[in-house]
Amino acid sequence: MLTKKNTRAALIAMLALTTAAAWPRVAGAETVLRIGMTAADIPRTLGQPDQGFEGNRFTGLTMYDALTGWDLSSADKASVVIPGLATEWKVDDADKTKWTFKLRPGVTFHDGSPFNADAVVWNVEKVLKQDAPQFDASQVGVTASRMPTLASAKKIDDMTVELTTKEPDSFLPINLTNLFMASPAKWQHFYDKAEGADAKAKSQAAWTAFAKDAAGTGPWKMASFTPRERLELVKNASYWDKARVPKVDKMVLLPMPEANARTAALLSGQVDWVEAPAPDALPELKQRGFKLYANEQPHVWPWQFSRVEGSPWNDIRVRKAANLCVDREGLKDGLLAGLMVPATGTFEPGHPWRGKPSFEIKYDKAAAQKLMQEAGFGPNKKLTVKTQTSASGSGQMQPLAMNEYLQQALAECYFDVKLDVIEWNTLFTNWRRGAKDPSANGSNATNVTYAAMDPFFALVRFLQSGMAPPVSNNWGFINNPKFDELVKKARQTFDPAARDAALAELHAASVDDAAFLYVAHDVGPRAMSPKVTGVVQPKSWFIDFSLVSMKE
Repeated sequence: MLTKKNTRAALIAMLALTTAAAWPRVAGAETVLRIGMTAADIPRTLGQPDQGFEGNRFTGLTMYDALTGWDLSSADKASVVIPGLATEWKVDDADKTKWTFKLRPGVTFHDGSPFNADAVVWNVEKVLKQDAPQFDASQVGVTASRMPTLASAKKIDDMTVELTTKEPDSFLPINLTNLFMASPAKWQHFYDKAEGADAKAKSQAAWTAFAKDAAGTGPWKMASFTPRERLELVKNASYWDKARVPKVDKMVLLPMPEANARTAALLSGQVDWVEAPAPDALPELKQRGFKLYANEQPHVWPWQFSRVEGSPWNDIRVRKAANLCVDREGLKDGLLAGLMVPATGTFEPGHPWRGKPSFEIKYDKAAAQKLMQEAGFGPNKKLTVKTQTSASGSGQMQPLAMNEYLQQALAECYFDVKLDVIEWNTLFTNWRRGAKDPSANGSNATNVTYAAMDPFFALVRFLQSGMAPPVSNNWGFINNPKFDELVKKARQTFDPAARDAALAELHAASVDDAAFLYVAHDVGPRAMSPKVTGVVQPKSWFIDFSLVSMKE
C-alpha cells in the first residue's frame, strides 16, 4: 500500500527523470550557479522588484544597490543596516524631517554612466513625483508603501543629497534599503528611441525596454532574460566593493513554484540550489550528500485579520481562541520536519522589541474552546472564516499544507475554515488593496508572510491606522488609537534605547490584542549540491550570492 509520503517520493523521482530529459545542461568552461526559486515567474527586473522579498533577493540586491543595505556576512549575528551607495547620513538637529546623505564616490552603473546625486533624485522621483518623465506607477506600490514618509530629494552637490520626510521619521535609513538605484542614462536612451502617442506612453515603453536590458550598480549584470522561464546574470567584475565581486561567472534563476518539482530538479542535477525543498525529501537529500542550510529569519507566517465592519475577527475572544488552538510544535515536528520556529508574536523572548505581553500564545485547546463558547459558538454552531493564501511564494514556506493543517486544527475549536488559493504575486498585489477590495473575494483573513527586520516592516505598516490601503499593508484596516500613539512615539524617538522601549510597548500591545494569528517563523531552508561552497546563510530574508563558489 502506498502512503502519502511514498507517493510524494515517487512523484519526486518521476519529476527528476522528466526534468533531466527536458532541460539542457549549461556547457562551457565558465562557472555557473543554477537556482530554483519558489516564484512562478521571474521577479520584475526594472529596478523595483515585485514578488515580495524573493524579488528583492533575486532581482533587487543582485543587479542593484540602494543608499543603505544589509550586512549579510554572518550566520550568527543579526543582520543590520550598513552603508551602501551612501557612506554616511545624518538627520538635521533643528529640523528632523531633513536628512543629509553623503554618496559613495567612483561608482558607475553597468552602462558606464556615473552614480551621483542627480541619479538619486531621479530614482526618488521615479516613484514619488507624478509629473516626472520617468515616473512609473507600476513601481510605486512595491516601493512607496515601504518608505511612506519620504517626500522629496534635493541635490546639494554631486556627492550629497538631502532627503525630506513628511514627518520626523527615525526609520528612514532602514526604509531606504528598498529603493534601488537604476541608471537614468540607460532609461533615457530607451526613452529617446521609444515610440508613443505622448510622453507617458514613451515612458512606459522605455521602462519595458529597460526591464529587458537593465542597468544598476550591483554585483551582477543582466545577461539574458526570458520571462517566466529564466534570468541569467553575470558577475560585475568592476563592482565597487571588491570583496563582493561574485566568485562565479554566471547565475541562472529559474522559477519553480512547486516544492516537489524544485526538489526533483536538484536531485537530477539540473539545478545546483533550491529554495524551500519539499520537507518529505530531506532524508533522501541528506543521504545523497546534498547540503541543507537553515537559520531563523526575522519573519512571521501569519493570518492577518480583517477588522472591517462585520468581520468575525472583530471579537477579541475569537482572535485569541484561534491563537490558542494551533499546536505549533506539532506543525514543526510533523509537517515541516523541524524547519520552523513556533511564533508567539512578531518577536520572541530575548528580542529588544519583544516587550512583556500579558496574553501568552501557546497551544491550549480547552481554553480556545471556552473562549469560542463564550463568543456564542460550539460543536453545533461553527464560525465560518475565509483565508486567502497562495500555492507558493517568497517566505510562504509550504502554504497549502500549512493552511490545511490550520484548517483541521481550528475545526476542533468550532471554526469552519475556507481557503481561497491564488497565485503568489496576485496575493501579494491584493495585500496592498486591502480587505475591502473585491480582490479579497470575501476573505476575512490573508496569509502573506512578512519581514520583521525593522520597525516599519515588522509593526508599523500593519498596526498604524494611517497605513491602511492604498498607503501600505494594514490589509485589515486596524484602527486602534493606542497603536497609533505608540507608533508616533517610536517613529519620533531618535535615541536607539528609547526607541527600542517604545517598540517593545507597541509589540506587547499587538500581542495582547491578538492582532494576528501568529503561527511560525521561517528558517529559510535551502538545499544545494555539494559543489556549492562559501554559502553564508544569515539571519535575514536575503543572502549574498557574491560569496558563493562552485567546485569542479
